[in-house]
Amino acid sequence: MLVQDIFISPLENALVSWVEAFPKAKIAPLFNHPTVKPKKAEKGSDIVFWLHMNEDRQEWLTNTISTIQQTYSVAKIVVLANAPNQAEALYALSLGVVAYAHAYSPAKVLLEIKTVITNGGVWMGQDLLKRLIEVSTNLAGNQAAQVDQHLKLLTKREKQVAIEAAKGLSNKEIARILTITERTVKAHLSSTFERLGAKDRLHLALMLNKKA
Repeated sequence: MLVQDIFISPLENALVSWVEAFPKAKIAPLFNHPTVKPKKAEKGSDIVFWLHMNEDRQEWLTNTISTIQQTYSVAKIVVLANAPNQAEALYALSLGVVAYAHAYSPAKVLLEIKTVITNGGVWMGQDLLKRLIEVSTNLAGNQAAQVDQHLKLLTKREKQVAIEAAKGLSNKEIARILTITERTVKAHLSSTFERLGAKDRLHLALMLNKKA
């Protein structure tokens, strides 16, 4: 079965490593709204969408993944971030992404990712995998009621900041969304970590991640 690679990127030209790994890949422009459909792939092919992260990370990520899933139900989605962070990786995986990596990963890593996901696996990199194992040991049974209990320990604004931080947003992005200063975001996160006993953003994300 032919597997077609489509890179969705704000760049006009593909990165060298992308071309080296997938010479026949297509580069498509960003589609920024769920009602805008990506170009159809070749008939009879499986598709891997490689999403090169837009600057408006959170809204774009959610909308783009939703659009692809609605249009191509069996497509696999990989997120490529210029500045990867572990909490965002966890959030992306919760949306149905099968891999999350640095946009400037070398060709051999991209090929490794392709091998893993086309064989039904999920690729997250050794660093993220190690951190997930470290911090999730005591959270494996995290249920919705436990998440709600954690949130009840926070003030209204702390809760708002924590929920956005758990999605992988930066302080700057959270400040823009909630119309507050980055200093205020930092203060709320500091107090949230203390109240919940979270060591870092990934730990917080796992604490607030409701199990299905």
